[in-house]
Amino acid sequence: MKMLAVSTTLMGALLMVSGTLQSGIEAPVEMRVEGPMRTASAADDQALVEEYCVRCHNERRLRGNLSLETFDVARPHHAAATAEKMIVKLRAGMMPPPGAARPDERALTDLVERLEERVDRAAAERSDPGGRTFQRLNRAEYTRSIESLVGLTIDPATYLPLDTKSENFDNIADVQMLSPTLLDAYLTAAADIARLAVGDLDAGNREHTYTISGYQSQAQRVQGAPYGTRGGTSVVHNFPADGDYVFSIVFEHTTTGAGFSGQLARGEQVEVSIDGDRAALIDVDAWLSYSDPWGITMRTEPIAVRAGPRRVTAAFLKTSEGPVEDLLSPHDWSIADRHTGMGGYGLTLLPHLRDLVVAGPQRVTGVSDHPVRKRIFTCRPTDSAEERPCAEGIIRRIAAEAYRRPVQDRDIDGLMPFYDEGAAEGGFEVGVRTALQAILASPHFVFRFERGEGPAQDGVYPIGDHALASRLSFFLWALPPDDELRGLADDGRLSDEGVLQEQVRRMLADPRAEALGSRFAGQWLRLQDLDKVHPDSYWFPDYDQQLADAMRAETELFFTNLVREDRSVFELYTADYSFLNERLADHYGIDGVRGEALRRVEYADDRRRGLLGHGSVLTLTSHADRTSPVLRGKWVMEVLMGTPPPPPPPGVPELDETAGAVDGRALSTRERMEAHRANPTCNSCHRFIDPIGLALDSYDVTGRWRIREQGAAIDTRGELYDGTPIDSPGALVDALLRRPEPLLRTFTTNLMAYGLGRRVEYADQPAVRAIVRDAADDDYRISSFVLGVVLSEAFRMQTVEPVATETSGAAGV
Repeated sequence: MKMLAVSTTLMGALLMVSGTLQSGIEAPVEMRVEGPMRTASAADDQALVEEYCVRCHNERRLRGNLSLETFDVARPHHAAATAEKMIVKLRAGMMPPPGAARPDERALTDLVERLEERVDRAAAERSDPGGRTFQRLNRAEYTRSIESLVGLTIDPATYLPLDTKSENFDNIADVQMLSPTLLDAYLTAAADIARLAVGDLDAGNREHTYTISGYQSQAQRVQGAPYGTRGGTSVVHNFPADGDYVFSIVFEHTTTGAGFSGQLARGEQVEVSIDGDRAALIDVDAWLSYSDPWGITMRTEPIAVRAGPRRVTAAFLKTSEGPVEDLLSPHDWSIADRHTGMGGYGLTLLPHLRDLVVAGPQRVTGVSDHPVRKRIFTCRPTDSAEERPCAEGIIRRIAAEAYRRPVQDRDIDGLMPFYDEGAAEGGFEVGVRTALQAILASPHFVFRFERGEGPAQDGVYPIGDHALASRLSFFLWALPPDDELRGLADDGRLSDEGVLQEQVRRMLADPRAEALGSRFAGQWLRLQDLDKVHPDSYWFPDYDQQLADAMRAETELFFTNLVREDRSVFELYTADYSFLNERLADHYGIDGVRGEALRRVEYADDRRRGLLGHGSVLTLTSHADRTSPVLRGKWVMEVLMGTPPPPPPPGVPELDETAGAVDGRALSTRERMEAHRANPTCNSCHRFIDPIGLALDSYDVTGRWRIREQGAAIDTRGELYDGTPIDSPGALVDALLRRPEPLLRTFTTNLMAYGLGRRVEYADQPAVRAIVRDAADDDYRISSFVLGVVLSEAFRMQTVEPVATETSGAAGV
């Protein structure tokens, strides 16, 4: 009952707070230097817009849902949202559209430069850094914060629902909605994490299931597994107490006689290991049975395991070398029909594990010390008189790290009653565990408060040093601030511009900056979509989960390397190297790479340049059985250029519906696209999208280079919307780099949105352009863009009024 009261108190505090809150490559010269702007009157600019733009963008035709009839070119800041739309299209060379009357290219360039100059000049006369309501730790930030705080690695999916995304990022504040269900999830997570971290003598017999992807190869060793094994899975499991645990290995049984069943699995042995040491060896023959039509479960005898995080592996013993037919027809478990027995891993010559289940403890014998406990218990009382002072020191230290600021006496006064209640029920350790639970459930941990320092001027105020430290650390490391950042914030020095620049450079040189690759670049480039594409195993039998993981790791490490070496942003598009392991290099047709580790590999030819040659990007923009010039073209326009095409109008037939055959031969992708574009409704958008996507059609669904499709030679010739001929991935890159501003500004916009935790609106575009202009002086190195974001008013200031007072009674939690 007492613990129920604790949870009720924490829930109330969270609800009150949530209610309050919710009320080096050097760029070519032409990329860096713009030509001198010709002198022209506003009347000349207005005449150009009326002659070439208003004919489509008027109240009657309203093309693009935009009218320019009343737009005043001399005062574009009076309609800044419209002006920014014009700037984006003009800079990309997309307007006027293909086929329409078009003025001299220099005239268009001069027009857009003058629009930008007028909008930027007006923006400089006012201060509008924008703001946000509140920032909540999302799944990734919560997981990393727990690991940073107590050293415990958790699976956030066990506790928290999926994060809502906006602009493809999961840290955008205004869509991080709160609900009683979500708050209850944080409370449940706090209780469970505290129990796992400290240990629990009252831990009940519970089960946790780790499901293995149906696309995971069973011929290769999985990461973390002992050498000499293959397939299976390897996970870090948190054991709450010393005791006996039972490990179950589940195989799917299929009616086709494939997968595990039949004679295919005879003679196999499955090893269960704890931290690399064998704990059990299962002879599969002894478990062969057809008694269960839905699957076969093999269980170990109870195994004694000590408390703490330990690596658990269940894998086959490797008994032979050489190629095997591993994944001829893998099946997606998310759609498998397990009630009819028709689901399964399909035709394969290797048995597949489906689940690893850890159950226990059946018999608790104690709680052994482990690194997580040692990190928490920095003192040990020798008698009862020392218990409360020792506990207060532990709680004060953990709370300061969790709250990302110095704790006040009122914070400790609010937390110590939780310790007292737990200690009265179970002694010193239970008391500390209960206080830790309160800290993890506190709004000061779950939310990032950004109050101002000093009086606000015109509704704008600088955020405090501790809030700035958190912004900076979650931006660059996806972690809470470290001791150095907190120390500078304690001294009030972090807001000094020189100190701030020093810290940005220190943090970018730190290995923890890999978060910019895995978090920022991964979301900006939409690498999570790779999990949604399962290439047809009939046509692409070598594609499996390990290859997909290597593709994603390639792109993340590629970006991380740009950050580490402070390379030019243009290398995203021009790099003649990447990071490959043996499997991925073989897939690309590159010889001489051995081993599982990714390493830098120089390309022997110009088939692959930058991101557009990465298997991750090429696969996530494909369908399961064919390439998609539409998806690839749309991805380039939306993700890299910031000019997404409009959604297709209703009633437009799918591409497959326009497919047919000629002389008994199936149409190629290009031929299907040409048939699809014959519809005038489709052609208006596809003339922008298709040439980009077709230029990448030399890559198949999984990113392999090809020269034929459906028996016909691949034809990648096309003409970009501005008339530039392109016929290969390299030519496409060259064409895009002829107009670098959209690429640079889109990168900056996405970096800024991720760093601010809010969408970048039209009012922020003058700041985006300023960052890009300043970056030119540093050859567009990654650090210049990061520094530009961090030193911007939008990063260091807020327009939202600070919360005046604490919620009564909630200060301690």
